[in-house]
Amino acid sequence: MKGMEKILENAMINSWTKHFKRSPYQINKSHKADAELIEIEGNKSHLLAVTIDSVAEEITEGIYRDPFTMGWVTVMSNFSDLAAVGAEPLGIVIAVSVEAERDEKFHGEIAKGMSAACQKLGVFVLGGDTNTTPTTSLTGCAFGFVPRGENITRVGCRAGDVVFMSGGAGAGNAMGLVRLTKLPEELFSEKYYRPIARIKEGQLVRRFATCCMDTSDGLLITLDQLLRINNLGFVVEAGWNKILTPEVFELCNRAKIPHWFMAAGIHGEFELVFTIPPEGINSFLQAAKEIGFQPIQLGVVQRKPAIEFVLSSKKRVKIDMAPLRNLWFTAGSDLSRSIQEHHAWGKKWGLE
Repeated sequence: MKGMEKILENAMINSWTKHFKRSPYQINKSHKADAELIEIEGNKSHLLAVTIDSVAEEITEGIYRDPFTMGWVTVMSNFSDLAAVGAEPLGIVIAVSVEAERDEKFHGEIAKGMSAACQKLGVFVLGGDTNTTPTTSLTGCAFGFVPRGENITRVGCRAGDVVFMSGGAGAGNAMGLVRLTKLPEELFSEKYYRPIARIKEGQLVRRFATCCMDTSDGLLITLDQLLRINNLGFVVEAGWNKILTPEVFELCNRAKIPHWFMAAGIHGEFELVFTIPPEGINSFLQAAKEIGFQPIQLGVVQRKPAIEFVLSSKKRVKIDMAPLRNLWFTAGSDLSRSIQEHHAWGKKWGLE
């Protein structure tokens, strides 16, 4: 896994995992799957998929102000991790920690958001825990099963594979940018930020793909993490009008924001990025069509461990995501510095 330690988040995870003894039943190693894959003793047909995720920073930083959104994203973030390993979901348990002064309406809206997300996916809350804390923090732990032999991880793509994304990117970063800057909120309202975990699509993808990861941290960070895990690179040939959702593309045009900005931030959505071998493309696309799934073709996997964009001018530019990925660790809450450095990064690599 080339250059994993260059990313501060990866290094932080490694500083924790080195203290723990590894389970003999665990299939995946650190960083290599969105959800943990566990052998079930005596079960020859399925693996257990388990994941845990919290919504906390997004609340304290003011990105989510609607408690319905908080509950919705808590559920979707967990099931998106299951989708990325092709799991058939079993359910979720939740831990809700809120301030003592919050009223029943606030609690109820969180619960409504969680319930609506579960109904959208056809899953259930199985139980949980409640706590009183200084700030709101919502945690979910989701479970599912993956047919043995069909499990998919972040590892396994090969040069020449075609890179796809399950849907348009940019919604998470668009909402984050509107919240954290002086852009008018009507450009991208929170009530329209309702990302959906791609459970059905993940179950199809597991039959054809060589690797898969969700975009919860943004599209470019996802590609960069897959690059470092597989020691291979990506050539992105699709234009921004295909990569971004129409709403986000229009927001960039209206507010004069570089299109790449919406793919490079750390507040993503819950699409899947996956790779399909050339010989399996036709079969995959036919199967996708049968379930109404229209994936976006991004580009191809290359041997060189680099992310390269083919711009509208046909010029090819290579980017290094490490400085940008580490920005939030070095800049902290200094938003002005973060945005300035984002622009400087894009200009350095020829994206604007």
